[in-house]
Amino acid sequence: VQMDPAGMNGYTPGDDPEEQMTRWDSEALLREARGERQAVMSAGGLAVEPELPGLTPFTIESRYTSADFFPMFEVPLLHGRAWSADDDEARARVVVITRALSERVFGTDDGVGRSLRLNGTAFEVIGVLDEWRPTPRFYDLTSTRYGESEEVFMPFATSRDLNLPSSGNMNCWGGQNDDPEGSTGRTAPCTWLQYWVELPDASAADDYRRYLENYSEQQRAAGRFERPTNVRLSDVMTWLDFKQVVPGDVRLQMWLAFGFLAVCLVNTVGLLLAKFLRRSGEIGVRRALGASRRAIFAQCLVEAGVIGLAGGLFGLLLAAAGLWAVRQQPSDYAELAHLDPTMLLTTFVLAVLASVLAGLLPAWRAMQVAPALQLKSQ
Repeated sequence: VQMDPAGMNGYTPGDDPEEQMTRWDSEALLREARGERQAVMSAGGLAVEPELPGLTPFTIESRYTSADFFPMFEVPLLHGRAWSADDDEARARVVVITRALSERVFGTDDGVGRSLRLNGTAFEVIGVLDEWRPTPRFYDLTSTRYGESEEVFMPFATSRDLNLPSSGNMNCWGGQNDDPEGSTGRTAPCTWLQYWVELPDASAADDYRRYLENYSEQQRAAGRFERPTNVRLSDVMTWLDFKQVVPGDVRLQMWLAFGFLAVCLVNTVGLLLAKFLRRSGEIGVRRALGASRRAIFAQCLVEAGVIGLAGGLFGLLLAAAGLWAVRQQPSDYAELAHLDPTMLLTTFVLAVLASVLAGLLPAWRAMQVAPALQLKSQ
């Protein structure tokens, strides 16, 4: 969800709305709850004071959010539960932590019911996450896009009640902020929160967009918004494309790979054509002995397929070397380069299919060999 609550200073018609939300607007939308699920969120760094002897305090990344975050993003729980809307309302001192953090501070993957001190405050662990690493981290692209997920999740209202530190991008406007909580306060003219809503279909999305437009107009009438109504509602893929999460050089590499494949296919057609026509005498003899054109055609295609299979095996070795080279790059997405079983199977299928397709013309030319002419020439 995007809005444009900033002042007129620096405004240019046609500009994109703010990428994040103010606390005032986020909490207003959260209260009205017009979607099936909705979640406000932000990140923050916290200090952990472990109970186990020998462990010194350390810092971790946390996610402040609301109760719908877990069902909306299908976050898996290994033990315990996520907090409820009532916990949000009560500003409960509860947290959900990762399995790795539970093992680190409690010595077990089931830390449910234990107490965890964060920034000097004791929190009850009510849930432990199973492995969960969305790639990229679409729900918050203001920080690390491809890293691990946060290690602690707590109610957003609790984080504000304790005035815990936040991290990420923040955009403020205007020369004065009278909110006692500073730039993260409820009335602060700053965008620093991400707001997601779950909607069942396109019709519901259109209704919600109109709701956002009406809300924006109401805020402008009340004097909060100054700019013309400018809202945006993006699904995950549209948001990733808008934020250019897939780097341009990756797309360039993909098109270069397809171009290289096309060149290889053209060369394969020429080589197979020369190979089969060089055996015209052999094919003529087989035809004279009773081999059908269909049999000649099938044999040539099988040979092309075997060549493709061998090429696929060799290509896997090259791909492994290429992936290793990609992982050596300093980019934050480099470590994600890998070859999964689906891609492995696709490589073989594509190699064989491409070779068979490249062998169609040479095989067709080979089966057209006239046995009488070949026998006469010999």
